Amino acid sequence: MDALAREGVDLLHETYGRHEGHRAVHAKGTVCRGTFTATPAAARLTRAAHMQGESVPVVARFSNGAGNPSTPDFVQDGRGLAVKLSLPDGSRTDIMALNLPCFFVRTPEDFVKFTRASKRLPVINQPGPRFALYLATHREALRAVRAFLALKPPASYARLRYNALHAFRWVNADGEARDVRYSWLPEAGEATIGGSEAKQAGRDYLRDELVERLGREPVRFRLWVQIAGPDDPVADPTAVWPEERETVEVGTLELTELETGRDTGGDILVFDPTRVTDGIELTDDPLPRFRSQAYSVSVERRAGVARPAGL
Repeated sequence: MDALAREGVDLLHETYGRHEGHRAVHAKGTVCRGTFTATPAAARLTRAAHMQGESVPVVARFSNGAGNPSTPDFVQDGRGLAVKLSLPDGSRTDIMALNLPCFFVRTPEDFVKFTRASKRLPVINQPGPRFALYLATHREALRAVRAFLALKPPASYARLRYNALHAFRWVNADGEARDVRYSWLPEAGEATIGGSEAKQAGRDYLRDELVERLGREPVRFRLWVQIAGPDDPVADPTAVWPEERETVEVGTLELTELETGRDTGGDILVFDPTRVTDGIELTDDPLPRFRSQAYSVSVERRAGVARPAGL
């Protein structure tokens, strides 16, 4: 799979250009720090250390989806929220989420085909014949594509819902297992603005607004999990589970200030969907493992070194 990961990163560089020192995608971002505190309901679902009720420190990165760090914030794009939680034993676990209801592809092979078909569009904003053919033969991509094309400029990074598109298996202290998907719901409520207003706000309006907001109040998100039913596809990130599935609020993310010491200079900050901890397991979904390998390729290229162990 390593060769496939390298091919995927190569195609992303062909799409966005290669920008030294930056990620292949989500190149433009803002890093914050704060805490995460689990609810009592979380401990009933998983024995994971950060879900037992004690606050743990976090580093979080808001980002735009594009691989060009110079892309203005007002351009139609997906947005990401990646959270790194520090556990009491010194280890870390990550939660990565996007403002989409599902992902575009099911497999690493389809990721490469999708990226090749959408190359130089940019991505999916201006569909061409190659991309139309891809969609005709991969109908599972349509839901995510339509959701992407319907995205409007966000009023704030703090006013988006972010969904972790892969399922994870939560195991509690009694050994009971449930498959879940995460969603971060903004305490400030969801809000978008018009394209003209976004352009008037400036190229970096999302970062500027976030800095201003953090100067007057914490940014908070509630973490909810949706619990899979017995027949729900847990290894297919293109599928959306039925709305009637049980949902449980499992914690609060509170971001209080910018983090200026991470992701700058020679610091390597990596968020990885396979970085789980006891009480949380991967499913058979192949994409988290593929993403982890692709991130290692990206780190090697942007930092000039192999990805250090644990990053």
